[in-house]
Amino acid sequence: MTFSQDLAGSWRLRGTGVDIAATVPGCVHTDLLADGRIPDPFLDDNEHAVAWVGRQDWTYERDVSWDGPSQERVDLVFEGLDTAARISLGDTVIGETRNMHRTHRFDVTSILAGRSGPPAPTGGRALKVHFTSAYTEAERVRDIVGPRPNAYPEPFPFIRKMACGFGWDWGPTLVTAGIWRPVRLEGWSTARIATVRPLCTYDGDAGTLDLTAGVERTRDSALRAQVLLDGRELAVLDLPASETSVRGEIKVPGVTPWNPIGHGEPALYMLTVMLTAVDGTVLDRWQQLTGFRTVHIDRSADDAGTRFVFHVNGEPVLVKGVNWIPDDIFPSRMTRERYELRLRQAAGAGVNLIRVWGGGIYEDRAFYEVCDELGLMVWQDFLFACACYPEEEPLRSEVLAEARDNVTRLSPHPSLVTWNGNNENLWLRGAHGWAGDPGGDLSWGAGYYLEDLPAIVAELDPTRPYQAGSPWSGSWEHEPNDPAHQTFHSWEVWNRQDYRHYRDSAPRFVAEFGWQAPPAWRTLRDAVSDEPMLPDSPGVLHHQKAEDGNGKLARGLAPHFPAPATTEAWHYLTQLNQVRAVRTGIEHWRSYWPHTGGTIVWQLNDLWPVTSWAAIDGAGRFKPLYFALREMYADRALTIAPRDGGLVVAVLNDHPSAWTGELRLEHRDINGAVLSSTTSPVIAEARSVALVQASATCPVAAGTQPAAPVRAANRDAALVVATLGEARAIWFAEDSGYADAGLTVTAESVPGGLDVRLHAAGPARDVLLQADRIHPDAVVDRGFLTLLPGESTVLHVRAPIELDPGSIKDPWVLTDLSTVLNP
Repeated sequence: MTFSQDLAGSWRLRGTGVDIAATVPGCVHTDLLADGRIPDPFLDDNEHAVAWVGRQDWTYERDVSWDGPSQERVDLVFEGLDTAARISLGDTVIGETRNMHRTHRFDVTSILAGRSGPPAPTGGRALKVHFTSAYTEAERVRDIVGPRPNAYPEPFPFIRKMACGFGWDWGPTLVTAGIWRPVRLEGWSTARIATVRPLCTYDGDAGTLDLTAGVERTRDSALRAQVLLDGRELAVLDLPASETSVRGEIKVPGVTPWNPIGHGEPALYMLTVMLTAVDGTVLDRWQQLTGFRTVHIDRSADDAGTRFVFHVNGEPVLVKGVNWIPDDIFPSRMTRERYELRLRQAAGAGVNLIRVWGGGIYEDRAFYEVCDELGLMVWQDFLFACACYPEEEPLRSEVLAEARDNVTRLSPHPSLVTWNGNNENLWLRGAHGWAGDPGGDLSWGAGYYLEDLPAIVAELDPTRPYQAGSPWSGSWEHEPNDPAHQTFHSWEVWNRQDYRHYRDSAPRFVAEFGWQAPPAWRTLRDAVSDEPMLPDSPGVLHHQKAEDGNGKLARGLAPHFPAPATTEAWHYLTQLNQVRAVRTGIEHWRSYWPHTGGTIVWQLNDLWPVTSWAAIDGAGRFKPLYFALREMYADRALTIAPRDGGLVVAVLNDHPSAWTGELRLEHRDINGAVLSSTTSPVIAEARSVALVQASATCPVAAGTQPAAPVRAANRDAALVVATLGEARAIWFAEDSGYADAGLTVTAESVPGGLDVRLHAAGPARDVLLQADRIHPDAVVDRGFLTLLPGESTVLHVRAPIELDPGSIKDPWVLTDLSTVLNP
């Protein structure tokens, strides 16, 4: 039986002038931080003060010996080396690596058996992993293959490493090195299981398991692979002597299919593969949860262009997605508990799909296991983003091996529903004119995305659809980011246009769009020591990585609000604008389902404290956008929006049963008094949208004149209210002119925090309670909310310590739009 010996824990880290204790898995930055050798790179502009770390070479070292039973073979296995590494054991160099995204295995049997060089004083052998600076390696490769254009002035396309570690428009430049995933010795005899690739599909009444197992041998002898599902034997597959792989296609009746959130149970089964000798001796075991489902993307042509609609188990699925970046700039710090927390938060916001973006990493097994358990679909990018990538050696073979490794590794996970060739590379080459830049006439990655990667997926994972890129219109017949064809990235809005321009079109699938806002107040305050802290003070600007990011924030506010008078007002209004922008996009595009197959918001999370598009900031605090997503992505929701010259109520029903009831429409004046009220029966069939006219005329088409208000047919109406059951939507004609809402606020101490009761005498628009202003660890259960005259609600604030009810009266803890605009 295979025996594993963990080599995690205490190592030594050595570099120029450095010899300190280190922890594996980990990275140079986290070890230097733990030893007090570098300041916190998240604070102020310390990112610059630690830039030298990424320019140095580093060596990790410890003594190892084989402490397990006698075996014919002992391997040294690294699940992740970051990145350009030379590994030596004793006096022998056993290998070199050039890829952060692969597992590496080395036969060290003879060395550990004492047949190669003298032992270390401990009786083992000195294991050294020497890391060449990623800059040095990338620049070496660039000199071989020639320069290539990219979106950032860093050499990330020339090394197979997490691209965003070189800096992005939301991330710092912190170029890591280290043993970032587990390392172990593994002993075995006769044979071991090298790979298991289970492709599980469902055809409506039974599952099919197409299983391929690869083995590595020390001797030629007949073997068997016993396949079990939840302990029940499905098949025994024979491996004749000298064969190194076996495949079986097995029908599995009676299984429950895996379904995404909102479409049924995400059923999982424990799949076990036992490798045995003919006499029944168990040589190795592989075990993992998996599930049965069938995935298809409808990319057929119609009168409007080309569809892009996900189907799981034959049923169309409205995608309510978020883009995922690495949750920490130092991914070795990620734990299963942190993955589970963040992914449960995503599911709690109504999300049903996570897109793992191509400038990050293939995430840890724990990430995909939690998605499997929750019913979260995963869209997995291959790791190429915003650049031209060389297709020559020494990179080509690494790219292909990396793809094969990870397609195989992730194949058991039913949550993984599509492979995507790259992020924006097919689009940006033309959009940014890269073909005319230095190196633009050289290979740039098209061969990977259009030939190599689809061939690998077709060979190793034909059960999942592949797409060449995001955005991608399906062929060169159309511009890659054509909204009429397949996937679309909406970045003219935010970069150059007001968010009301989201309503100008109905793309077939919106795979990226978003709007910036600063992080939670406490997160920003903890990261920036500026006094006073201003929107344009040095520390705040350092934690704004987007090109002209603060300028875009200001231009985004201008059509809607006066210039903020204080930093606190700027913080509140930019958070509000982020919510309004994303809400405008999602609700508009949802109203076009299934013409528009879904949305994937940029982005769920951050990897450090920064002003960004995220819903959850770099300290793990919810921005108001998080709570708004919960409303926008609810199975049943209402929205009021301009369409065809009037106001329309869209009844959004992503539920397996019809939504019926009496839709109540009210036109109210600026004080909230009802001017007119009507009710009418409405029915939105299962998984559909129903449209109801809210007013016959709408004098200004939103989006064409962004600064102008939009009024209902009743010229005295300042707001329109639509109610259906528990769901409500409100359309405001203007942001200003509302009097003091007459909010009554009382706070009561309860176990674990405060219950805050609100009552409004007049319209209380966009009330926000910022719990982190009371205590750094305090949380609240709502974001922006609006109360109409006479309405009340309770906000629940929770914290690890007892809170003073009077703190609710502290400045900016609780405020509303009228108070901010009329201080």
